[in-house]
Amino acid sequence: MNPLIPLLAGAALVVPAGANTTVMTDKGAVRGTTTAAGTRSFQGIPYAAPPIRWTSPRPAAPWTGVRDATRPGPACAQPAGLPVGVPSDAEDCLYLNVTTPAGATKSGGVTTSGGERNRLPVIVWIHGGSMMFGTGDMYRPDRLAADAVVVSMNYRLGVMSFLTHPALDSGSPHGSGSLAIEDQQAALRWVRSNIRAFGGDPANVTIMGQSGGGYAVCDHLAAPGSAGLFHRAIIQSSPCAGSDGGTRTRSAAEADSTAVIKAVGCEGAPDVGACLRSPGISTASLLAAYGAWNEPRPVAGTSLLPLSPAEAFRTGRFNRVPVLIGVNHDEENGRYAVAPPIAAEAYEPTVREQFGPRSEAVLARYPLSDHDNSAGLALATISTDRGWAVPTYQTAELLTRWTSTHMYEFAERDTPWFVGYPAPDFPWRAQHMSELAYLFDLDLFEPRSAAQNRLASRMVATWTRYAAEATPGWAPFQPGSPHVQSLTSGRWTSTEFRHDHKLHFWTHLPH
Repeated sequence: MNPLIPLLAGAALVVPAGANTTVMTDKGAVRGTTTAAGTRSFQGIPYAAPPIRWTSPRPAAPWTGVRDATRPGPACAQPAGLPVGVPSDAEDCLYLNVTTPAGATKSGGVTTSGGERNRLPVIVWIHGGSMMFGTGDMYRPDRLAADAVVVSMNYRLGVMSFLTHPALDSGSPHGSGSLAIEDQQAALRWVRSNIRAFGGDPANVTIMGQSGGGYAVCDHLAAPGSAGLFHRAIIQSSPCAGSDGGTRTRSAAEADSTAVIKAVGCEGAPDVGACLRSPGISTASLLAAYGAWNEPRPVAGTSLLPLSPAEAFRTGRFNRVPVLIGVNHDEENGRYAVAPPIAAEAYEPTVREQFGPRSEAVLARYPLSDHDNSAGLALATISTDRGWAVPTYQTAELLTRWTSTHMYEFAERDTPWFVGYPAPDFPWRAQHMSELAYLFDLDLFEPRSAAQNRLASRMVATWTRYAAEATPGWAPFQPGSPHVQSLTSGRWTSTEFRHDHKLHFWTHLPH
């Protein structure tokens, strides 16, 4: 049991009011803290009631007095696994966090040098972790919150969000299988109702996510019920137009759930839904049955998500707000940088196993000699180009037909590595998640160097500028002029993205 549950899941705590750290929400007052970084932090604010299993989020109950908002809420139930995971069996987990500049007042806005008050842009961070792992609070946003109000939330993950069965459909007006998106919509509605009290502008909200969180951003772009809850979108390392986009079919979701229902003993129950929700079925048993390495997605073809993001972007039937989308130059380097290293002689057999009759073309285009004779580096490059760069570029192509779109590639070669993990046998460079070390302060990564801090400052300024003005400071991605900005510690320039990632080869390789 998470030790924070007794503190945050019960009645509100009455604490002394602090200078500029007590804010009134629509459910009651909360008291946060002023941080050493010069921000105000409010953590563990309930944006919905403790959820009933596989049931849509419900409004949080009001409280009296002043609620302690100095500690994060419990992590949503998740197994042990990825470094971004926080093992937990908590089902009461629908809490969010707000970080504001210390100058933001409860009457709204910040005081400028001229004495007037301006409301700040709002950034709502949707954490990644394959929609299986993670918490909002682990991404400390103090640097982003120098010029914006930053909100993060916990939302239901894995089996507690995505289990799909007809017996569970009555728990949501949209049917089962997509509660993570419903939770996030509830958090966005909380932002709309309350963020003004924290100095933020409810009419200028940017949703921002990476990996699994980026796929969620794609889903909100496609979700009719998310219309009007945000005004810009930032998608990081989430190629929504790819085969592994932001949704899956109902049949795929049910197939993924069948083994879980059988494993916990509910397959033959007279009422499968009642069995799954019964106290005798523990959260731990559900997590164990679901496993740690699924890649769940919400279900498309429902009232929540009538279309997949790819189809919504292709047809223009989505929430047409400005979008900043990007990918990392070396997404798969961390995955293939294993110990012991992959033997050079294993390269060709691995490619042949993956690509079958197309393997000769792939081997000719990606000779081992072009990759320092490292099988791991060559395989990582193939996977990055095919699975990340190409579909991200295609996503930008779809979006720019309908809305303002900017694209970047994070291409820094000297990035922090994960704390406590052995260094790879080849340079990890701009691997998956590496840009997060520059946008947030994360205990996951080794400390940044002075040079890395300079790049971090520039990226934070760019992201907050986008939230404020819908432009990052470079040319848009447009038909006939598909500008992709390379972000490195050197000069930021347009990158030869199509050539670098062999887009012509992959788009013309027979299936």
